[in-house]
Amino acid sequence: MTRGAESPGSAVWQSDLPGLRLLRRGKVRDVYDLGEHLLIVASDRLSAYDHVLRPPIPGKGKILTQLTNFWFERLATIAPHHLVATATADFPAALAPHIAALEGRAVVARKAAVVPFECVARGYLAGSAHREYRESGAVCGIALPAGLERASRLPEPLFTPATKAESGHDLNVSFETVVADLGPATAERLRRLTLDLYRAAARHAESVGLILADTKFEFGWADEELIWIDEALTPDSSRYWDAAAWRPGAEPPSFDKQFVRNWLDASGWDHESPPPELPADVVAGTLQRYREAFVKITGREPEL
Repeated sequence: MTRGAESPGSAVWQSDLPGLRLLRRGKVRDVYDLGEHLLIVASDRLSAYDHVLRPPIPGKGKILTQLTNFWFERLATIAPHHLVATATADFPAALAPHIAALEGRAVVARKAAVVPFECVARGYLAGSAHREYRESGAVCGIALPAGLERASRLPEPLFTPATKAESGHDLNVSFETVVADLGPATAERLRRLTLDLYRAAARHAESVGLILADTKFEFGWADEELIWIDEALTPDSSRYWDAAAWRPGAEPPSFDKQFVRNWLDASGWDHESPPPELPADVVAGTLQRYREAFVKITGREPEL
């Protein structure tokens, strides 16, 4: 890893694993080709508004990886997933020189042909869905009752797909767009998996005092099987609220990167130029929220 070996409180900007072939470096994850499988390494990078922010959040990648592993295991009966190995003791021998750097923040996964849509589930009216509703009274072509406020609970969870953009913003699209691109059977399968996963996760979140307002999933084809890939129900891909503070009309305190978005908005940044550097209290506050979400959801501390 860059910046030398990890130590408590250190942050990993990106992986640097000599002898392995780097396939791609995303906003947060670095992906290596192991031949039959992939090595996915979660850095401590944080993105917001399609920009990668500095400095990184120490330990964030480990929290994301371990929370993803928790959800994949918990919900495996609903959707098969891409995980092959999560413990470094089970990693291929070729990774032996890098085990210390990979501990807690990497997995070995199946390769998959990625479905070209973000599969978003929404149980509450927030974010881009709230903006779209205010303009049209609908979300992704789905008409909603009049008079809903920000953070209102929806009559039933919605499947609101979006295009997967390599850069810039993802674009919300209708279910009919997914049907036209992938066919009715695959589109319906994606919708059902998305909503089944969301409902199961939302029930668990509610049992520990959290509201899962919305989340996004990714799926891919592996050996003609549709599997769940990427990350699972993390504070990076989901909107978690404090259930005790929820009421329609205002978004309650969150356990996700909305905290960082709020700081960026208040800073006067134009969302186009290079973003300002995060101050120490925002870095610490972000890590605190991610860690608290992890503890509430899993019932244990992350291994940092």
